[in-house]
Amino acid sequence: MSNQPTSAAEARARVTELARAARICMLTTTALDGRQVSRPMGLQEAEFDGDLWFFASADSAKVRQIRVNPEVNVAFSDQRHNAWVSISGTATEGLDRPRAERLWNPLLTAWFPDGLDTPGLTLLKVHASSAEYWDSPGSTVVNLLGVAKAAVTGRPPKLGENHEVAY
Repeated sequence: MSNQPTSAAEARARVTELARAARICMLTTTALDGRQVSRPMGLQEAEFDGDLWFFASADSAKVRQIRVNPEVNVAFSDQRHNAWVSISGTATEGLDRPRAERLWNPLLTAWFPDGLDTPGLTLLKVHASSAEYWDSPGSTVVNLLGVAKAAVTGRPPKLGENHEVAY
């Protein structure tokens, strides 16, 4: 796929592709004292009608923070493809048992030892309002060479494309 989407649908598809490839993200919430707090999360599904899904404990700090201030950011970095995605949206929390069954992965028992019957298990849904991504066509070495060249020439490096997407 080209780094230059020709439509909003193609840009949304690229956001979905990059988020799914990265799988692990940083979920940023606002703490009760106003600080921004980020923690790693494993993405369960990106539907991209604009929704991201995560498993969580209902009594966790992140869930308490979302109940007070649902505005969040989810950031992905995929080093294999030299790409980054930042998704802003609104989070909601609640256990939808059929969806949880569909999304469940046995690796999650490391955090939820009783599986889907773990007390306090819930789902976080982040509905995207906007996304921005940076897509770099070259390898890390090529990009580092571009930065070195820019330092010598005084001209900004060409490290790839940046696109914003509204939902």
